[in-house]
Amino acid sequence: MDNRRLGANGPEVSVLGYGAMSFTDFYGKATDEGSKRILDACVDFGITHVDTSNVYGMGRSETVIGEWLKARGGEPPFRIATKVGIQRDPERRFNNDPDHLREQLEGSLKRLGVDCIDLYYIHRRDKAHEIEDVTGTMADFVREGKVKAIGFSEIAPASLRRAAAVHPVAAVQSEYSLQTRSPELGLVQACAELGTALVAFSPVGRALLTDRPHDAAQVQQIDFMKNNPRFTGPNHSLNLKKNAEFRALAADMGVPAASLAIAWLCAQGPHVLPIPGTRSVDHLKECVTGAEMTLSAEARTRIETVLPLGWCHGDRYTAAQWEGPERWC
Repeated sequence: MDNRRLGANGPEVSVLGYGAMSFTDFYGKATDEGSKRILDACVDFGITHVDTSNVYGMGRSETVIGEWLKARGGEPPFRIATKVGIQRDPERRFNNDPDHLREQLEGSLKRLGVDCIDLYYIHRRDKAHEIEDVTGTMADFVREGKVKAIGFSEIAPASLRRAAAVHPVAAVQSEYSLQTRSPELGLVQACAELGTALVAFSPVGRALLTDRPHDAAQVQQIDFMKNNPRFTGPNHSLNLKKNAEFRALAADMGVPAASLAIAWLCAQGPHVLPIPGTRSVDHLKECVTGAEMTLSAEARTRIETVLPLGWCHGDRYTAAQWEGPERWC
């Protein structure tokens, strides 16, 4: 698998990373044993970038990774990214206070069992703080040797430019896929210009870009999805019809649909790094296959003919889910 950089001067990591939100029950029941098998598979597949957050399972994801690293011993095989800034407080969902960031950093270091975090993100902006001030706090962690590089999640290009004027921003993490192409309204371009990696979460569209999309009954078992506009009412049925067309195209090309979705995303620029999350080793393998593919111009045209820009029915978030992420235009 090819490598790409986390930032202009950052470390090389595998083009495909792994998103460890799946180590919690967010998309269905997870077990710690199963999560550790996924980490074993990541090593086998050559994945060297693992992404988590202090809020995933209220520390559970970080703890599982830390336990796995301790049991393995030796030099960690991954560059580990984690995040801070979301809290389970209905009165204040986002917190970028310097003292809070520092306290949470110490907690993440302890759970992961490491002395330094490779990439530390602000998970969501807190409007009580200017981004320049938050960047300065994160830069202090770099100078102290507790963090190697900093990033932001779900920020707009203008915010990225403001932050990068204070300190290099190694990565911006945003939802990006054949299903969600809003980053092309400036974020993909700004990241390329500034030497910032664009780390793409949900790269297979929460299974809508795979051979096993969730049916209506499965959607009802997942709290996040059962009210999401893309997975409710007529939108879900319409999206499943487009999924069938994409699956047929992938089959005609001789690959799983997830592989084709990942291959398309990797072709969007050398600074784009997908981080699928899954509890299935087989599905992870499909994503690895996509990261190892090279698409011809003809193949890309065929893909975008089946799934043209703007094909997906329904907004990607509800009004409540949109609280926090910055829109692009």
